Amino acid sequence: MKTVFVLFDSLNRHMLGCYGGTRIPTPNFDRLATRTLVHDRHYVGSLPCMPARRDLLTGRLTFLHRSWGPLEPFDNAFPELLKTKNVHSHLVTDHYHYWEDGGATYHNRYSTFDFVRGQESDPWKAMVQPPWERLREKYHERQRTVDAISKYTPYMINREFIREEKDFPSVQCFERGFEFLDTNRDADNWLLQIETFDPHEPFFAPDRFKEPFKTGWNGPIRDWPRYGRVDELPEEANELRANYYAVVALCDALLGRLLDYFDRHDMWKDTALVVTTDHGFLLGEHDFWAKNRMNLYEEIVHIPLFIHDPRKPGAGRTKRLTQSIDIAPTFLDLYGVEPPAETEGRSLLSEGNREAVLFGYFGGAVNVSDGRYTYHRFPEDIGTQEIYQYTVMPAHLKQLFTPEELSGATLADPFGWTKRVPLLKVPVIERSPMYNNYGPGSLLERDTRLYDLEADPGQERPLDDPSIEARMVELMRGLMERNEAPTEAYSRLALESAAR
Repeated sequence: MKTVFVLFDSLNRHMLGCYGGTRIPTPNFDRLATRTLVHDRHYVGSLPCMPARRDLLTGRLTFLHRSWGPLEPFDNAFPELLKTKNVHSHLVTDHYHYWEDGGATYHNRYSTFDFVRGQESDPWKAMVQPPWERLREKYHERQRTVDAISKYTPYMINREFIREEKDFPSVQCFERGFEFLDTNRDADNWLLQIETFDPHEPFFAPDRFKEPFKTGWNGPIRDWPRYGRVDELPEEANELRANYYAVVALCDALLGRLLDYFDRHDMWKDTALVVTTDHGFLLGEHDFWAKNRMNLYEEIVHIPLFIHDPRKPGAGRTKRLTQSIDIAPTFLDLYGVEPPAETEGRSLLSEGNREAVLFGYFGGAVNVSDGRYTYHRFPEDIGTQEIYQYTVMPAHLKQLFTPEELSGATLADPFGWTKRVPLLKVPVIERSPMYNNYGPGSLLERDTRLYDLEADPGQERPLDDPSIEARMVELMRGLMERNEAPTEAYSRLALESAAR
C-alpha cells in the first residue's frame, strides 16, 4: 500500500465549489471530488492547531484533558505504529508549530521529515536591524509592531526573502513532496504527508492568485486579521477576505499539480489519497474573524474530507458522521495495523455511523453534534471554573509551563489511555501563558446554545427546545464518559450527576 495525505490548515469547507462554495473558483478541489469519496458531515475534534494534530495522529480527543502541547509518552501516533509493518512515513511541512515547545514531539514520530521555513512567525531569517521605517510604511498598523518580540516582526522579515512564486513555503512543500514521489513511487509500503500552513493567516500568495480578487485597496498590506470581532471598515474587511481567497486559490493550484502527477503516473490504481484540514476559519461570519474567541460555529468545525482507496475506486458522497480522530485508524486500516485499545476513532474504510461527535477548545464549551443539531454548553462562569491540565510534558505553544503554574501541581492517577502512567494535574491559572491566548480567557462569546442546522444552517437563531437539549446533553454525557473526561469536566458544565 502507498498513501499520500494532504493536510491544509484553516481551509474553509464552505469556500470549495464541491461543497457549494461560489466565492472562489476551486477547479482542482472540484476535480478531486470526481475521483474520491467526499464526506459531507466531517467534523473536527480538538482545537486549535496542535490539539487538532494530536487528535489526527492518535485517534483520541485531546481537549477534555489538555490544551496545546506535545505528544505524550503514552500517545499512540499512527506513523510510529506503521513502523511495526515496516511502513515508511515521510512528513513534508512548513507548519513551524512542530518545532516549538508545544509541538516538538510530533515530527520525530515519522520515519523521515522535511521542514520548509518562512511561514507566519517562524523565526527563520536573522535580521538584527530590520528596515523599520520602510516596514512601518509597508504594513497596516494593526499587523506590525516595531519591536523585536512582536509576533508580526518575524513575518515582516520572512517576507523580505520570499520574492518569487518558487520561494513561497507551500509551493516548496509540494515540490519536496514531488521529490519524494519521484524517488519512491515505485516502492511499496510508504505514507507521504504533505502539510501546508496555507491558507492559515497571514494570507500571503503570489500576485497572480491575488489578481482575480482585487478590491481596489490602496492602503498598506492588510492580510492578517485579528482574532476577535469585526470592527474594520468594509473596504478593509473586503481586502482581508480577498487575500484569503488568493491563498485558497494557491492551494487549489498546488492540489491540481498533485492530481496531474497522479494522472501522469497512473497512481490512482495503487495509491490512497486523503485530503483534509485541521479546522475552518471565520471571515466575518457571525461578526467574527478567525477562531478561539467565539462559539464553535459550523464554519470552524465542519470541515472537508476527501478519500480515495485504490482497492475500492470510485467517486461518490457520504453523509456518515465522522471526525478527525477517525483519520489515524483509517491509515492503520490501510496497512493492516490493528489500532490500540485506547483509540476512540473508527476507520473510515469500514461500515458504521456515529450517533454524534464531540469537539471543543480546552477550557471552553463542550460541544456535540448529531449532524442535525449542534449544542454548545459553556460553564456558567468561565473565570471561576475548576479546570486542570493533565500531562507529563508541561509545555505550552511557545514556552514551558511556568514554575508558578507547576507549584500547584499534584500527581493524578492514570486514565485508561495513559498506559498506567500517572499524570501531573496542573491547575489552570489566569497567569498561565495560554490563558488569554487560546485558553478560557480568550473567549469573547460564551453562550450556551442549541442550533437546528437543517432549519437554520447559518446558525442565526438559537433554538429553545428543552426536549432536544436534554437529548443532546445525554449524547454529550455519553461521549465524555467514553473519553474518560475528568470528574471536574462534568461539574464545570453543571453535569454533576454524570460523574463516574
